[in-house]
Amino acid sequence: MPLPDAFAALGDPTRFAIVERLLAEGEKSAGEICGVVAVSAPSVSRHLKVLCDAGVLVRRAERQRRLYSANPAALQSIHRWAISHRQFWASSLDRLQRAVEGDRTDV
Repeated sequence: MPLPDAFAALGDPTRFAIVERLLAEGEKSAGEICGVVAVSAPSVSRHLKVLCDAGVLVRRAERQRRLYSANPAALQSIHRWAISHRQFWASSLDRLQRAVEGDRTDV
């Protein structure tokens, strides 16, 4: 699962909401997901395809239904990436805070 694909898929607010809901509530069918987001069934299907193609979701068949859930491996990869860049953001935010506080004392 290439991370750029996962980030691109999650960059859409509807797809992000779908993943958030699946993380909170667990596996759901496409029909159940339609009841959660305010878009048409064909649109939900397209969003689910993008998320599955990016590796963010996994799909499994159960009789006539297709069930979707978050892909733990993909989310773990995203988490590892974020953690590996945490030091950069922490130091950048610290520098920004010092700059802002320094500006206040100069005023």
